[in-house]
Formats: sequence, structure tokens, C-alpha cells
Amino acid sequence: MSLLRNVGTIGGLTMVSRLFGFVRDMLLARVLGAGGVGDAWQLAFQLPNIFRRLFAEGAFASAFVPLFNRRMAGRDDLSEARRFAEEVLAFLIPVLIVFGALALIAMPWIAGLFANEGIESDPELFDLAVLMARIAFPYLAFMSLATLFAAVLNSLSRFAAAAAAPILLNICLIAALVVGMTLGDGVAARRATGELLAIAVTVSGLLQLLWLWVWAHRSGFRMRLRRPRLTGGVKELGVLILPAVFGAGVYQISRFIDLFFLATLPDGAYTFLAMGDRLNQLPLGIIGIALGTAVLPALSRHIASEDHDAARRLQSNAIELAMLLTVPAAVALFVTGSAFTRAFYTGGAFTLSDAMATGAVTSALVVGLPAYVLIKVLVPNYFARKDTRTPVYTALAALVLNVALNFLLVPRLGVVGLALAGSIGAWTNVALLYLLLARGDRFRLTLRVVGRIARIALAAALMGAALWYLMPYGAPYYAGSVLERVAAIAALVATGAAIYFALAAVLGVLDRATVTRLMRREG
Repeated sequence: MSLLRNVGTIGGLTMVSRLFGFVRDMLLARVLGAGGVGDAWQLAFQLPNIFRRLFAEGAFASAFVPLFNRRMAGRDDLSEARRFAEEVLAFLIPVLIVFGALALIAMPWIAGLFANEGIESDPELFDLAVLMARIAFPYLAFMSLATLFAAVLNSLSRFAAAAAAPILLNICLIAALVVGMTLGDGVAARRATGELLAIAVTVSGLLQLLWLWVWAHRSGFRMRLRRPRLTGGVKELGVLILPAVFGAGVYQISRFIDLFFLATLPDGAYTFLAMGDRLNQLPLGIIGIALGTAVLPALSRHIASEDHDAARRLQSNAIELAMLLTVPAAVALFVTGSAFTRAFYTGGAFTLSDAMATGAVTSALVVGLPAYVLIKVLVPNYFARKDTRTPVYTALAALVLNVALNFLLVPRLGVVGLALAGSIGAWTNVALLYLLLARGDRFRLTLRVVGRIARIALAAALMGAALWYLMPYGAPYYAGSVLERVAAIAALVATGAAIYFALAAVLGVLDRATVTRLMRREG
């Protein structure tokens, strides 16, 4: 399939998941609010989720896919690739059991590291956060195993099943919130809802694992359980995973650092950052994760067969497509972030001032949105070559700058400074990743692509100016009735999209030749 079709498949299903996620967060805002049980839930949910993104989706997938594809390259028989996957599965299960058991025992200490003053000062609230984190933590083990099956399916160019799996998480959480809404409005009802949410997280992990196992089985890739052994393939994977934790997981490591700084901020900061990141994650998931997922298997195959021209062409197309879609999304959210947060979140326990604070955080987060997407597009070039060391160095450099900026900006700007520091760190990582690729003659942007990116930025800037002018006209409707909110946001989105794509066509960024090139089949 072509890059554009693969990204469309993954991105479309991711968009469905993200829309369910919006429904989930709107219910969360109304049922739990900001601060108190709301912050305790965000803390409990982030602990297994950050580990999942860092180790399962980040390091594991980035290391496993190139090794798996190398065993598939040029072969009609998948027996070698299947044996490698079975060896990894056999070793992964006991590791996850031991790690999960240790984490459950140490959970009060882990939660204490990241709890803010509002949670720590209330023993009952802290105990609730620990309980919810313990109930939800098995989600990590289920999702780590699910990631193995997802990586296999993606390598077989079966992208839809893995892209659809996260929908199950949001469905389970929405179901828990709907049940929680029937319990009443008191503190006891909120605490019970939090426990239901934690149970729903673990159940969703099991469902996602079963879903992906069934699809792998239906695709003809039937794995059997082996006795755990430290084989050559498992050792090679382990060597790649350790540095990949830093190289592919810089965003998640920065989230750990964010939790330390969040602990110094007033009540509500956890929720403002989580709700703002939900808006940021919509284009990041639809575009960035989709591109990274689609690029890595094809890039690995091109490099394994030493077709370097095809690899460069694929990398160039991925960057251009990323900028074509991400830059306007970032500009639009930067300008209209407060409109979205008012429309989506205001109501129930979530006040208008909470929504405005979340809007400011959103604007700071999306400054780095194109950078986060480019990281997901550039890092596969290293992992496809089994180079996991270089992304470690770039990630560490970005992290050092991120921490330094946190000390500088958080005391002055609060949670907005935290978001802005992360965005600047992400751009630093992108610059280093690209410069080192260019220096090693692995990839360079052509003048044609640079010119197209400049025109994309111009079209997005003009669209942003138009939205900045038009946004006040919808202000009375952003916190109105449901119909008024939907109409106001739909008008903003439609107007912004129409202006941007019209300008892109006029400036020659989006034409038939571009679409044809992006639709070209990749190996």
C-alpha cells in the first residue's frame, strides 16, 4: 500500500479512538472535575500509561519491527520470523509478571514521588490514588503483550486491527463513567467512580490483547508458547531496547519529569495538563503515530534490501505529508485552544476558569506539535538501520534542555511553562536528529521540499490570522447549549480547513502531482 493510504487507514481509526477519548474526557471533567479525586485519577492513570508508551509502544516496537522485518525480507516462508516472535513472547511474559509484582508492592512509594501537595496532604485521597494505580497497573502487562501482536500485524501491512484496538480503552472508560454518573454527586460517589475507572483500564488491556491475538491468528500468524530462553534474537532485541527507551521515548520520559514539577504546582495542574494534552494528542495520534507506524516497516524493508533511493524518497514524502497536515493543526489549536476547551470541557465540576487555564496549556503544548510528529518520522530512519545509540544522545540533549527550561519557566508561568519547555525540547531533538542524518549522508531535505514546507507555513500562518480575527464572534456560543457549542466549533474547524486548503492550492502546495506522488506504492 502507499504511504498516504497506510497513514489514512491508521489515522482514520486513530481519529475514531481520539473522538471517543474526547467523549471520555468531557464526562471526566463533569463527573470528577479538576483537583481532588480528578487529580488522583489522572495520577493513577498516568503511571501505567507512561510505562506503556515508554517501554511497550516506544522502545519495544522500535526495536522489534526492524529485527522482525529483517527475518521476513525476501522470504515467502515466515517460519524464521515466527520463531523469533515466539522467543520474544516467551521471554516477555515472565519479565512482565516480575516487573508488575514489584511495581504493585512499591506503588505507595512510586505514587508518593509524583503526587502533588493536594494529594499528599489528604491521606484518604493518597490511598485512593495508590489503590486506583494498583488496580490499573496490570494494563501495562496486557498492553506490552498486545504491542508484540500489533508489531507483527503492522509488519505484515495489516494496520487496521492495531489502529482500532485503543478504541476499546475509551469504550470501557466511558462505560465506567456512565455507571459512575448514576452514583450521585458526592465525594463518595466520585471515589467509587475512580475505582470503576481503574477496573475499566485493566479490562480494556485484556480486551485489546485478545483482539490483536485473534487478528494475528486470522492473518495466518499463529504463535505457540515456548519455554523462556535467552536466545541470540532475544539478546539482540534487549540490546536495542535499552537505548531505544531514550531514543524513542523522549516524550514519555519528559512526562515523568513533568510529574515531578507538577507536584510543586497548585491543585488542578494535573487535570489542566491532561485535558490540554488530549487536544494535542488528537493531531499527534492521527498524523504522527500513523506516519511513524507506517514508515518503520517499509523503511526497514528498503534498508534491508539496500534500496537507499527508495528509503530517501519514503523519508522525504513522510516529512512533507507530516508538515502538510501538522503545521496547520498546530497553528489552529494555538489560536483557538481556549475555544475548544470552553466548548468541550466547561460544565458540571469543571468551571470556566478551569477551561481557560486548560486552553493556555493547550496553546503551549501545540507549539511543539510538529516537532513531536517529526521525531516519530525521523527516528525510524535510525532504528531501521539498528542504530539505537544516536537517538539516545539527541534525546538526552533535549531532556537536559527541557529540565533547565522547567526550572526557568515553571516558577514564572506555572503549568503553561511546563508545557512550553517540553515543546522547545522537542524542537531541539528534531534539529539534532536531522543534522546527524544529514552529516552521515543518510538523508537530506531537497530544496524542493524545503520550499514546499515554507509555503505550507505561509498558508498556515494566514489561516491562523483569519481564525484569530473570527474567533471572538463565536465567544457567546463556546459555553452555550450543546447545539451552540457544536455549531461554533464546527464553524471554526470548517472555516480554518477551507482557508488553509484553498491557500495550499493557490500556493502550489497541494496539487494532483503531490497526491499522485504520495499515493505511490511503497514496498
